[in-house]
Amino acid sequence: MTFITLIITALALLISLTTHEFCHALVSYWLGDSTAKRLGRLTLNPLAHIDLVGTVLVPIIGLLSGFPVIGWAKPVPFNPYNLKSRRWGMAMVGLAGPASNLLGAAVYLVMLKIGLAAIGLPMNNLLVIFLAQLVTVNIVLGIFNLLPMPPLDGSRLMEVFLDAPKYRSTLLFLETRGPMLIFVLILLDSLAPISVIGSIFNAAVSGFFSLAGL
Repeated sequence: MTFITLIITALALLISLTTHEFCHALVSYWLGDSTAKRLGRLTLNPLAHIDLVGTVLVPIIGLLSGFPVIGWAKPVPFNPYNLKSRRWGMAMVGLAGPASNLLGAAVYLVMLKIGLAAIGLPMNNLLVIFLAQLVTVNIVLGIFNLLPMPPLDGSRLMEVFLDAPKYRSTLLFLETRGPMLIFVLILLDSLAPISVIGSIFNAAVSGFFSLAGL
């Protein structure tokens, strides 16, 4: 991977993470909670969402080492008791992030199609490479965050269906052990002869590009 490609990938990740967190804050605000807005998180300014470890250090290690490039931004705070819907509010706020990534991937894919087909930009054009990376990064972020494992966004939807006393111990276990389980899963998958997670991501990305005829 060339230095230019590294910079483009890092920038695509930063934009995608920023949009992801902004949409969490926006939906939370729409549903009646102004916590994120009061704390300056209802913004598309990347500086408001950067996490030194998750947005800077971990992606750099991944880009330079060949380890899967993962990253995260500072979680958007919100007060679930302020949301209009107590049952579905948290799920809607949680799913806003992955939804923004998948929608963003579709928008960037259309832009890429226009650049290649209508304008006639070559495949090695930096804008083409940048848009392709934006599509790829957003698809990966969107799908990965839909996994029903805390602290990933998909866990918010899982909590809606497991909102009963008999599931409390299960939810508590996942909330306390979730981050470690995710890390172990990624590590084992990266060391396996065939990456299952990587294969899923590659299939999803290929499917998106195929739909656009690219």
